Amino acid sequence: MSLWELLIIAVGLSMDAFAVSICKGLSMKKMSWKNALIAGLYFGGFQAGMPLIGYLLGTQFKDLITSIDHWIAFVLLGLIGLNMIKESREKAEEGECQNDSFGIKTMVPLAVATSIDALAVGVTFAFLNVDIVPAVSFIGTITFFLSVLGIKIGNVFGTKFKAKAELAGGIILILMGTKILLEHLGFLSF
Repeated sequence: MSLWELLIIAVGLSMDAFAVSICKGLSMKKMSWKNALIAGLYFGGFQAGMPLIGYLLGTQFKDLITSIDHWIAFVLLGLIGLNMIKESREKAEEGECQNDSFGIKTMVPLAVATSIDALAVGVTFAFLNVDIVPAVSFIGTITFFLSVLGIKIGNVFGTKFKAKAELAGGIILILMGTKILLEHLGFLSF
């Protein structure tokens, strides 16, 4: 997998954390860089850890399903992408952005919820023979920076970017899954 492809996947995966960060930024009365860094560390850390766990799980089954690995990558990325698009279309629940806490009891569930998709992508990485340590480090770093940026954007602009971020992330993951499938079937030769 090229660095460009990994960047696209990292940005796509980080869109949930970015959207939640916008929401957290909205809940802050005054911008706090300390809280922005805390959010970045939680979201970036979990976003790096989940694909590593998925990768380790995926390598256990890799030899059994190598002949259909491209279909698995396509289906997993497609389902994750469709779910993100669906979430972007749902109406925001009232009071969703009112929790301004950055404590562990608030941040861990948010970090887990925003990184579940990354677990499935980690399984996909096992089938694609991705060099996992640099890949998860890159994903975590991208998510960290986008989360910090999301806090700032949310604090300044509000929620108008939240749904668009989730929609963009979903579309990116669907396109990457389609690209993997088409390359394996011989329709693309990048």
